[in-house]
Amino acid sequence: MSQSAASSPHPEGLSMLEKRRIEAEILKEVYETLKASHGIEVAKKTIEESVRRSAIEQARQFAASVPGGTSLKSFQDIQHLWTAGGSLEIDVKEQTADTFTFNVVRCRYAETYKAMGLSEIGALLSCNRDGAFCEGYDPKLKLERTQTIMQGASHCNFKYTYEG
Repeated sequence: MSQSAASSPHPEGLSMLEKRRIEAEILKEVYETLKASHGIEVAKKTIEESVRRSAIEQARQFAASVPGGTSLKSFQDIQHLWTAGGSLEIDVKEQTADTFTFNVVRCRYAETYKAMGLSEIGALLSCNRDGAFCEGYDPKLKLERTQTIMQGASHCNFKYTYEG
């Protein structure tokens, strides 16, 4: 494995949606196994915490690969990984040096989890990652969001701010 492939936080040629689908196939079985052995509360809590920890670690890897250090701009520069191929259709409301506000008006992540029979834990698999990603990427990056498509809203409302 080359040095650049070893340090890359995201595999080339694989969309983020494909990566999340692969992860969900595995986590679906873990969830079902835990549900059967320990009950739904333990199963959901375990998936929630595992995905959160994974998001923080993946964000740390992204942050480590940013030349010159992280910022809201560097965060905006990698958003294409999540929106590639129409995975997310977004309507940007505000984009400044310290604020990035947008609505997601179509979420193929939600559509994918629903098609996989994972609507019950779709928010844990996907939406749960967003705030946790901020923790690992740059503690100055904060997310405010009050609704998601995954949980039945017409759109997701994202407001990222950079404190610093």
